[in-house]
Amino acid sequence: MPKGYWIVRVDVTDQEQYKAYLAAIVVPHKKYGARILVRGGRFENPEGTSRSRNGVIEFPTYEAALACYQSPEYQQAIKLRQPVSTIDVVIIEGYDGPQPS
Repeated sequence: MPKGYWIVRVDVTDQEQYKAYLAAIVVPHKKYGARILVRGGRFENPEGTSRSRNGVIEFPTYEAALACYQSPEYQQAIKLRQPVSTIDVVIIEGYDGPQPS
């Protein structure tokens, strides 16, 4: 069964307030088996647009990724984030098929 992922791009306007959001997402992330693969760090943006921070969060399944986002706990955390950030979130199913040769 393919894993699920959140691909997140965010601009934060108030780092201190954003910390409350980061603390609040710990509970839903644990509940749905999230694993942070990318959190900030160096990046290049050779094409298209970008934001100042990027992240990739892995979940055991696509369904778990959706359920985490839709959970009451995460929806409450969003309220902490919205006033101090602009974000793009894509929830996507991983690929377990053959690789091109």
